[in-house]
Amino acid sequence: MPLKKQTDERKKAAAALAEARREQERREKSYRERALKIYPWVCARCGREFSGKKLRELTVHHRDHNHDNNPPDGSNWELLCIYCHENEHSRDLEADWYDGPTAGEGQETFSTHRPFAELEKLLKGGK
Repeated sequence: MPLKKQTDERKKAAAALAEARREQERREKSYRERALKIYPWVCARCGREFSGKKLRELTVHHRDHNHDNNPPDGSNWELLCIYCHENEHSRDLEADWYDGPTAGEGQETFSTHRPFAELEKLLKGGK
């Protein structure tokens, strides 16, 4: 193998190794790594415990849904398993999908039956 080709391959390998180290440092500083150091490895919704290879199924949920809000104390985070995390976000999507009033808000009553209409008259002794 020519000397120049060996040098180029070594430079590429060194660059790849340096990139891998930078990526690892970036991940360690990420909010997920910080959350895993702060909180126990348990899903906050279902209570399932995680360790080893299964730890990758534990995700960080931003309580206010703002991924840029990452306070150092982790007050905007909770650890959720991938299933509970998906459920949490799907509830928000469903609420947006229906885009209607929430329960009891702005609803008209369509019932014409008034079961207590004559109650006052009955209580006073009238007919």
